Amino acid sequence: MKNLSQTNYGSALETVQQLKAKYGATWNAINPESAARMVNQNRFKTGLDIAKYTASVMREDMAAYDADSSNYTQSLGCWHGFVAQQKMIAVKKHHKTTSKRYLYLSGWMVAALRSEFGPLPDQSMHEKTAVPNLIAEIYDFLRQADAIELNDLFRRLQNGEDVQYQIDNFETHIVPIIADIDAGFGNEEATYLLAKKMIQAGACAIQIENQVSDAKQCGHQDGKVTVPHEDFIAKLNAVRYAFLELGIDDGIIVARTDSEGAGLTQKLPVSLQPGDLASQYLAFVEAEEIAITDAKEDDVLLKRDGKLVRPVRLANGLYKFREGTNIDRVVLDCITSLQNGADLLWIETPTPNVKQIAHMVNKVKAVVPNAKLVYNNSPSFNWTLSFRNQAYEEMLTEGENMTAYDRNNLMDAEYDNTELCFRADQKIKTFQMDSAKQAGIFHHLITLPTYHTTALHMNDLTKGYFGDQGMLAYVKDVQRQEIRKNVSCVKHQRMAGSDLGDDHKTFFAGDKALKAGGEKNTSNQFELKTKAKNIQNKIAEVA
Repeated sequence: MKNLSQTNYGSALETVQQLKAKYGATWNAINPESAARMVNQNRFKTGLDIAKYTASVMREDMAAYDADSSNYTQSLGCWHGFVAQQKMIAVKKHHKTTSKRYLYLSGWMVAALRSEFGPLPDQSMHEKTAVPNLIAEIYDFLRQADAIELNDLFRRLQNGEDVQYQIDNFETHIVPIIADIDAGFGNEEATYLLAKKMIQAGACAIQIENQVSDAKQCGHQDGKVTVPHEDFIAKLNAVRYAFLELGIDDGIIVARTDSEGAGLTQKLPVSLQPGDLASQYLAFVEAEEIAITDAKEDDVLLKRDGKLVRPVRLANGLYKFREGTNIDRVVLDCITSLQNGADLLWIETPTPNVKQIAHMVNKVKAVVPNAKLVYNNSPSFNWTLSFRNQAYEEMLTEGENMTAYDRNNLMDAEYDNTELCFRADQKIKTFQMDSAKQAGIFHHLITLPTYHTTALHMNDLTKGYFGDQGMLAYVKDVQRQEIRKNVSCVKHQRMAGSDLGDDHKTFFAGDKALKAGGEKNTSNQFELKTKAKNIQNKIAEVA
């Protein structure tokens, strides 16, 4: 990730000094150094500033991946600004840089956790405004992380510590968000309007899928209905126009195809000439040969290879695709999207299998050599079972004696320390690296990590706290771990901006400021002695 340019401080200082000279005594209370410091702590003034910056970061990362597939990128999904903030603070602490680490905004989590209607399934029933509102919230929290860390550095500088290099080379917590616009929440005009709101909130990358908007389903559920290519291209255009209107010339569009698991279409497109996109789409539709005399009133008929055929139509009016056409439809979707303005692809798959993904991607690359994927490392997959099955097949092929394993019960904990488990877990560990190299995956994400971690952690805390452990369940497994691992929000007052606010109050009111950070602030209990702090840092590095 790029470091922030520190010219802001010097230019802000000069500007305020000039303004003080211009307005005279009425500005006597304004301290140029304090004002410049505040400017430096808030580089990104608008969401568009963020979108421009993060789009350039993503474009550089995409070029780096094209040059070397080991330069893949990663993200975790988030449903609240605080979650996003803590992720990026932890990334900086543990990995020293935010480079190639993004955030993902999942429509599934917006529906399940952020809708005013209450918890909803992933079917585009939540409010459109919930998506841009969450993007704005996330970047508010990331801006705050910048301000808090820089404020701490300025405090240390004032106290005589030599931290000027850290200030001058500060790396922002602001990173790209890949934001889910679902199927566009309506027609192409609705897609354009929502895309604008998302970009204005800070999104540099918008992911859109080729399902029917008002019949949208989660990619890992049944009943998915896709749209003809012409309809999807119109929405790709809508997103691009939104980027261009707002001055984000290098905004990224991620085109998702659900055709691998979708067997239905709502609409039969109009073919204008043989072999056009509509014709190719219609060729996938299941149909039965029929004589004109056998046609019923109001039947829909097609001419195919010189013969009259009747598309198979369900009672709800939807049309079926032919069995076994899903991979060919995926490949055509991907090629068509890339040839019509998409920058990255997203292919929903039934299982995380590198060979299966590569099979599809290589067909796309035969036409578009630099095709790149965003891939959902989804919690909807049973990763343990999937990779134990893959390892089982490999071991069987190698002639291993597999009689010790029950193929129908490979999830059993009794296999956790076996060769099968070791092989499967090694495959899971290297899945992202392997698929980046072999299957063109530029970006790996987990859509719903904190949905599951929150549920798991609350399960564990609840068991002990309301059981025989009482307060020890919280102290031992939460607070003590926060202290030992130097988790930023153990001092939750500081993380919420208390110290930052104290300094601002001092800027505004001087010695009259009523500050929260005095001797009676209980957060002082978490201040560590130098020796203890050094030991803690070593423990954190090992962890």
